[in-house]
Amino acid sequence: MLMARSGSPSPSSLALSNLRAITILIVVAFHAMLAYLVWVPVKVADFSSPPWGWRSFPIVDGHRFFGFDLFCAWQDVYLMALFFFLSGLFVAPSLRRKSGWAFLRDRVIRLGLPFVFGTLVLIPLALYPAYLVTASDPRFSAFCNAWLALPFWTNGPLWFLWQLLALNVAVVALYWLAPQAIDALGRWSAAAATRFGRYFAVLIAAAAVAYVPLALAFTPWAWSDSGLLAVQFCRPLLYAVFFFAGVGVGAAGIDRGLVSVDGILARHWARWLGAALASLFLWMGLTGLTMKGAAPLAVEIAADLSFVVACASGCFFLIAASLRFAAKQSRLLDSLSANAYGLYLVHYDFVVWLQYALLGAALFAAVKATIVFGVTLLLSSLTIFAVRRIPFGALLIGAPRRAVATS
Repeated sequence: MLMARSGSPSPSSLALSNLRAITILIVVAFHAMLAYLVWVPVKVADFSSPPWGWRSFPIVDGHRFFGFDLFCAWQDVYLMALFFFLSGLFVAPSLRRKSGWAFLRDRVIRLGLPFVFGTLVLIPLALYPAYLVTASDPRFSAFCNAWLALPFWTNGPLWFLWQLLALNVAVVALYWLAPQAIDALGRWSAAAATRFGRYFAVLIAAAAVAYVPLALAFTPWAWSDSGLLAVQFCRPLLYAVFFFAGVGVGAAGIDRGLVSVDGILARHWARWLGAALASLFLWMGLTGLTMKGAAPLAVEIAADLSFVVACASGCFFLIAASLRFAAKQSRLLDSLSANAYGLYLVHYDFVVWLQYALLGAALFAAVKATIVFGVTLLLSSLTIFAVRRIPFGALLIGAPRRAVATS
């Protein structure tokens, strides 16, 4: 998610930069569709009462489209793991350029400051419409009282930032305690170019160990209901596995090995598409069995293992497709990539308010989602363009002001 950009990018760097743009489009589309999923109950619970479904689905529209369920299910399986993998790719080169303290300071500013501001300001503003749907008192002051009375402070999609910051702290600690460990991880990852089967098997095994026990203990769906830091109990260790996988691949060098444009992923992108879809439908089928009642433990384990395979396959498919087809310069993708971090920070406010504004519109779900997606991109881009001219805003967005020119 967080990538360095250079004046003359290599083909692999260009493909990964374009992938960054593609993933932010997927994120906006994912959130734009959440109000129109078929499987989400139409009845909206009170804002102040558990299970607080508005944390995941702030607005629930009466118009639905099942195709959105399939798309969002697939993205939920792999997309955030892919973000952590991409974020890890550039950690080793950055650590080599800076001391551990300088790297950590930059990460705190880059991730911590936007997280705090976003959690205190942007997310409450974004979720005000979720309160208005059932509120007897629509005043903003009443919303603030209801918000402060909650037993948690929801982070919205910004939970990604604090978990990524925590992993950056962990990698700096590793860098200090075992300076050669990252280089050793890089050498092992470099071997994936010729021994990919072993690499993939170890990745799946590590991910399964990280995910399956927690999914069995907490279910694959449970989120924390207290505190300031939102966490989905079964996934933090899984994300750590993919983050450190990215660190290893980045330490080996992105212009060769796993993420090179002529590497094993790019050459076999079609196989990864097949693997991603097959494992996705396997996971959906097994998960459906676990949701019909008390499923046998073996079925629950099989469903959780299939999730891990679908997660890894989805990640590698999107990387492979980008390396194969997106290693060319594109002004549109370059602009989206330059502004991806800002889009991630601000888009949720526009998504939720637009979904709320369209609740009473007699339009098909696909039309509503398209409007939300397109207008969100437009308003988010205009917001970033304006905010970058304010020193504090430029600090939050974290990208150089010259990137505005590409907008």
